[in-house]
Amino acid sequence: MDIGSFLVQALNGLASASSLFLVACGLSLIFGVSRIVNFAHGSFYMLGLYLAYALTDALSAHIGLAWAFWPGVLLAALLTGALGAAVEMLALRRIYRAPELFQLLATFALVLILQDATLWIWGAEDLLGPRAPYFSGALEVLGRRFPSYDLLLIAVGPCVLVLLWGFLKQTRLGLLIRAATQDREMVSALGVHQQWLFTGVFALGCALAGLGGALQLPREPAHLGLDLQTIGDAFVVVVVGGMGSIPGAYVAAVLIAQIKALCIALGTVEWMGISFAFSKLTLVAEFLVMAVVLVIRPWGLLGKPQASTRIPSIESPLRLQTSAQTLAWVLGLGVLCTLPQFAGDDSYAVVLVIDLLTAALFAGSLHFIMGPAGLHSFGHAAYFGVGAYAAALLMQRAGLPMLSSVLMAPLFSVAAAAVFGWFCVRLSGVYLAMLTLAFGQIMWSVVFQWDDVTGASNGLTGIWPEGVWMDKTWFFYAVLLLVSGSLYALRRMLHAPLGYALRASRDSELRAAALGMHVKQLQWVGFVVAAFFAGLAGALFVFSKGSISPEVMGISRSVDALVMVLLGGVQSVTGPILGAVSFTLLQDSIARTTDYWRAVLGGVLLLLVLVFPQGLVGFKQWFQRGAAHA
Repeated sequence: MDIGSFLVQALNGLASASSLFLVACGLSLIFGVSRIVNFAHGSFYMLGLYLAYALTDALSAHIGLAWAFWPGVLLAALLTGALGAAVEMLALRRIYRAPELFQLLATFALVLILQDATLWIWGAEDLLGPRAPYFSGALEVLGRRFPSYDLLLIAVGPCVLVLLWGFLKQTRLGLLIRAATQDREMVSALGVHQQWLFTGVFALGCALAGLGGALQLPREPAHLGLDLQTIGDAFVVVVVGGMGSIPGAYVAAVLIAQIKALCIALGTVEWMGISFAFSKLTLVAEFLVMAVVLVIRPWGLLGKPQASTRIPSIESPLRLQTSAQTLAWVLGLGVLCTLPQFAGDDSYAVVLVIDLLTAALFAGSLHFIMGPAGLHSFGHAAYFGVGAYAAALLMQRAGLPMLSSVLMAPLFSVAAAAVFGWFCVRLSGVYLAMLTLAFGQIMWSVVFQWDDVTGASNGLTGIWPEGVWMDKTWFFYAVLLLVSGSLYALRRMLHAPLGYALRASRDSELRAAALGMHVKQLQWVGFVVAAFFAGLAGALFVFSKGSISPEVMGISRSVDALVMVLLGGVQSVTGPILGAVSFTLLQDSIARTTDYWRAVLGGVLLLLVLVFPQGLVGFKQWFQRGAAHA
């Protein structure tokens, strides 16, 4: 590759870095002050782009594009900030004291609501905006043409960085924001009105995200997938740069964008007869960078270790199951055993219950490390997917029977978790969650691009039960037996010495270590155990569907598992089961009745978080207390 092409790719990287920085710095500000992991931040980026398209189109009809473009971009950013302030006051303000993962559930619900609201207003088609006036041409760079608008974007990033630095360093509000980032409880004790401070910071962060989206109007079309596509990259930039560090976010954005540009510039390289396609690394480059940074420097490049909150964060203990509850579960299993006889072999009810059972085991495996150990994973779907692909390949390539494939597949998930979990358990909080996300995306990238083994994006098909298991009734009973036995085993371990030791390490790591416990080894064992049962759920899933694709290892599947656990309730072993069943049924029933099922599901999730922060188990206890008082 010649120097001109290389330089153009480097400039492209700088232009992308500026846009990514605008989103990431807003996310960093919001987390630094409010400690909210705002999963909906990518939705405000998407809204900024859609609003810029609508405002520019409306204004240009009256005053012409030359006068309408830049006011439309700025108005889109301001409107996005105003919408963010409204969301913060109406919804998020009520959950500041809730654990971070419940805040994540609430912001995920907002993602669903905002996505369907965007679909209702603008439709499902991609919308491509006009070129920017006075910046529609291109410049010659060593014989290569480079868009002049991208040069403008390169300048925007440093300008916003300088303005934010001056605002945070030279103004009283900036001083309060920096103080709240370090110790928000002390800021409140000094008489600062925290609520309005949080609202202002949230609005500013959303406005920056909206500006980042609006500035993309001439570069990419507005589409409904921008929210989840953007939030993953923004999280990576914030974590690599250091949570709460604005300069760190800019350095990380430039670093990641330049590495991606370098991969594109190198293309396919041959060395000693071996060819390697660097361009394929663009799918996972940012996650590789994040994994390396977090392993070496857990608080990011320019970040600082997060100060511990003055409010105790010990979670409620897991509740023991009463004899009445045990009897209820036995009766429930008895009812399930009779389902094929009443529903018939080809009934949709049998297929749906199999889906519910595999979802319950998947959620139960995640709960095993979330509940007692306090290890919050954003990449748990990776082990679900490894088990699914292993079962499929053991049957298709190795010629093993179905049952042997199902029982051996979780061992591959265990092997992956043994390696990745060793690094993950050395972190905590958001950094641990983001490292699990990085490793999960790395495994997803391998599956997505390994065409000879995994079928790449097409996946594997024709993976159906064989022999006696071809009978749907017998397959149903096999799934019921394996899932119920696994859930019982997880429950027994939670109330065994391993479960109690994990809870001790969660509630007070220093005290657990003083008692002679090897905390990190215990957490590593818990991580591996959870991966085993997730792999088993994946193996059952692939034979129930007959095919497998890389989507089962994506971020959305991991988020689904988190939603199931939080929806049911973390403080009870029955919580993830109830959450998985409720979430799957809601998704299935609503999706068949309306095109806007995401908004309905998001509204239900948001209502549950605001009214019953302990999940469906908490709702049941509230109902029981009300009945007792009556």
